[in-house]
Amino acid sequence: MPKVTDEHKEQRKREIVDACEKIYTEKGFYGVTIKEISTATSFTRPAIYTYFETKDEILLALLIREYEKWCGALAYAVTQIDGNRESAAELLAHTLDGREMMLRLQNMNLYEIEENSRVEHLAQFKLCLQNALCLLIDAVKAYCPQASDKECDSFCIQFSGFLLGVYPFAFHTTKQIKAMELINMRPLHTTIYELVYQCLVKLLP
Repeated sequence: MPKVTDEHKEQRKREIVDACEKIYTEKGFYGVTIKEISTATSFTRPAIYTYFETKDEILLALLIREYEKWCGALAYAVTQIDGNRESAAELLAHTLDGREMMLRLQNMNLYEIEENSRVEHLAQFKLCLQNALCLLIDAVKAYCPQASDKECDSFCIQFSGFLLGVYPFAFHTTKQIKAMELINMRPLHTTIYELVYQCLVKLLP
């Protein structure tokens, strides 16, 4: 049999992750199953298990991919930031444009995904998270060169905690809206950008 190259393996993994992303977008966390991914791809279920042990590991691979894209946007933002607070907040908030998938996964399903993934896969995600935090520190230093390590760490902790809850405030399900209508509760219409921008203006040292 011909040897399967690393490039071919990566392509096959991308196909699995792409299918997972589509299913998660349409059906949510519980709609993602190995069977569904198999149906959406050219892979049998045993073939998928050669790359990922659980559906959570596939979702984790998707989250890693999303974090890598965010890190790319952060790296560019760092080169553009100056000493203006509003401008720095605007640049950093825009790094999350198009990152709804990342925020949805980490806001809604991160605990389950981490709990049901092998530690070496989880370590890959933690490395991406570490890279993002380092880039956030670089952004703070670009904005405020005299910021102390303590101020940078405080910013990262508070902003990371904020990001873990931003998605549900920007996106309401049809059922949530109906429930609010029943009690005459007015939904707060906002966007991820608006929420993140306002947070950053307050948090930047």
